[in-house]
Amino acid sequence: MGTLIGTIRMLPLNQGLAPCDAFLDRQPDLPAGMRDHSWEVGRLVLAPRYRAGPELLRRCLALTLLHMVDQVPVENIFASCKPALARLYRRFGYSVVVKDVGGGAGGEPYSLIHGCTPVVMRAVCDRMPQGAGALQ
Repeated sequence: MGTLIGTIRMLPLNQGLAPCDAFLDRQPDLPAGMRDHSWEVGRLVLAPRYRAGPELLRRCLALTLLHMVDQVPVENIFASCKPALARLYRRFGYSVVVKDVGGGAGGEPYSLIHGCTPVVMRAVCDRMPQGAGALQ
């Protein structure tokens, strides 16, 4: 199985389960299709000795997405995060949808970010998936 280095959570959107659902509901002008087959990524927790910068984050996102696209339809990925993390996620194919959605403890600003799965996959994966569940 390998070494357990952390966890990450993927929640389906449009079912009232994910925190991003509430943020997205307040955005009536989103482009059509942006919420189709959408998932929220969050709760990435790494063991302290593996917190080594953006390359490990890239690898975690790649492994997660490779697994997800092989299991279920994934067209859009959302997350809410602090503005500094939103800037980091830009290098992985995400863009800021809303700069300040609120939601932070003590009134801290949080950004809502979005990535189209093929764009994120190209940014984080060393190889693109092949086979039945592969992206078009």
